[in-house]
Amino acid sequence: MNEETECPEVTPEPEPAPSNIGRIEWVDLTVGDAEHIKSFYCNVVGWKSIDVEMGTYSDFNISLPESGDTVAGICHARGLNANMPPQWLLYVRVADVTLSAAETEQRGGKVLDGPRRMGGSNFCVIEDPAGSVLALISD
Repeated sequence: MNEETECPEVTPEPEPAPSNIGRIEWVDLTVGDAEHIKSFYCNVVGWKSIDVEMGTYSDFNISLPESGDTVAGICHARGLNANMPPQWLLYVRVADVTLSAAETEQRGGKVLDGPRRMGGSNFCVIEDPAGSVLALISD
C-alpha cells in the first residue's frame, strides 16, 4: 500500500536581532545658555526645536525641518548636567556602562561623569588618553 504522508512544515529559526553595541545613538550639547545656542544652530543649520520641560527651565530637542525627526539635544549646564563639557557629545551603546567605565580607567582614560541613571538608561562620560570625550550608554 502506498500511503501519502504529509511532511510537517519546518519553521526556520528567527534570525537574532543585530546588536546595537558600538552604535552612536544620540548626540547633544550642554552649555550655560542653551536658549541662545539653540537659536544659533536653528538659524545657522535650519533645525527646528521643541522645548523639553525640565522643571524650572526647558532644554531642547532638535529636529530636522522637513521630517520633524529628532536628531539631537541642546541642554542647559544645570543640575546633573552642570559638569558636562561644552561640546557636541556622542552617546555610544555599550554592553555595560559600569564595566566600560572601569576599562576606561584601566587603559589610562578618565571617567568625567557617572556612571549614573539618565532617562531609563545607564550613562557615563569618559575621556580617552588623548583628551577626547565620549558618552557611553547601556540598559
